[in-house]
Amino acid sequence: AQAGAQDESAMIIHKDSNGSTLSAGDTVTIIKDLNVKGTSFVAKRGTAVRGISLTDNPEHIEGRVNGTRIVILTCYVKKS
Repeated sequence: AQAGAQDESAMIIHKDSNGSTLSAGDTVTIIKDLNVKGTSFVAKRGTAVRGISLTDNPEHIEGRVNGTRIVILTCYVKKS
């Protein structure tokens, strides 16, 4: 059963706003000011997010902004 799950996760492809494929560990740049839910800060346009992690959802990535780990929609980032 696990082999099937691994094949499925390999099918999930994360793409940035330009359609470039994202990989774990990539650096991306935020292309729009984003209000971060549950915090009082805004992730500013142009902020570099280094060493991203991929999630099970192809529209979400995880990264660290201002020392806080947040989920970012891939439509708001571009690969650096």
